[in-house]
Amino acid sequence: MISTGEDRKDANLPDLDLPSGWSAAVPDEADATELTALLRAHEQHGRGFASSSEDDVLVEVGAQGAMVRENVVLRDAEGRVRGWATAHDRAAGRMLMQVVVDRELDDETADRVAAVLFDWAEWAARRIGGGRGLEVQQVDSGAFADDDRQHRYLESAGYTRVRTWWQMSRPVVPGDADLAPEPDRGVIIRPVMRQGGGMPDEDDLRTVHDILESAFADHFNSAEETFDEFIFRLREDPGHRWDHWWIAEIVDGAEPEPAGALVGTMLDGGVDEHGAPRPDGSYVSYIGVLQSARGRGVAKALLNMIVADAASRGRNRVGLEVDADSPTRAEALYLSMGWETRYVTESWHKDVPVE
Repeated sequence: MISTGEDRKDANLPDLDLPSGWSAAVPDEADATELTALLRAHEQHGRGFASSSEDDVLVEVGAQGAMVRENVVLRDAEGRVRGWATAHDRAAGRMLMQVVVDRELDDETADRVAAVLFDWAEWAARRIGGGRGLEVQQVDSGAFADDDRQHRYLESAGYTRVRTWWQMSRPVVPGDADLAPEPDRGVIIRPVMRQGGGMPDEDDLRTVHDILESAFADHFNSAEETFDEFIFRLREDPGHRWDHWWIAEIVDGAEPEPAGALVGTMLDGGVDEHGAPRPDGSYVSYIGVLQSARGRGVAKALLNMIVADAASRGRNRVGLEVDADSPTRAEALYLSMGWETRYVTESWHKDVPVE
């Protein structure tokens, strides 16, 4: 039996074709613990290990994230969360969407829950696209490469697999603290300058934004992001640290010229099965080099800097993501510097007309 769940539906949601007795609601901070368990089970199944924390979930469902996000959870007749979808207004024309379905559900019920969540995602896409005055809203959803069940959901909802990403990691040892960013090649690496109160210099932040916007302009599915959107989004990351931002400069002339930038974050190691803390890591959220400066060792110098910084902090790894289909073949540099692919993810897209 199918019902719309009218008597148990959140007033801020559309009518959803729910199984009888189920309910839909907009989640908040009080749901974070239950959603974290749901997400970690999804990760464990899809790639063999879980890494998301409650802080990561709070980015999606907390009050601050509500400015750029829509969320829905589906609860069964006993009130247990069985499905969750989140839509992030990432940039003009690009909406990131994640659907998580309880792994304990049988296939028939799981497929039904996924269909409801993807229907909700189209509603969210029309809301977000309409707010930006778009005719078409792109929805960008991800999946682990080995997660056949998630692939089935995406295909059923009309999504197309468009890209593959290698999630790479490099071990860090104490001796890496001595890695040099090759200043003898006319490249210097410096941190983003800080003001008296400890906040970063806005001119430097704008330099980082401009470099990355220019460096990624010709990359797959690049979407222009305003400076304010860029800063707001990166500050949401639980691992955000201002002292993980670096600028590369070329010093051929009288004045240094900005040439590249790297934005890093801290990866929380969490605890092991015995409750003992595990080592933290660092992550390359963004690395970009201006086309005019390519071939000068800028990217390598920036990578050496974050590895050396991680080692100096006692961390044991640096992670990054690389486009497996990129024409720049950036993975060749990463492989030569000790990075290896740990798991593979995919991007799936659907264009939703905005009514």
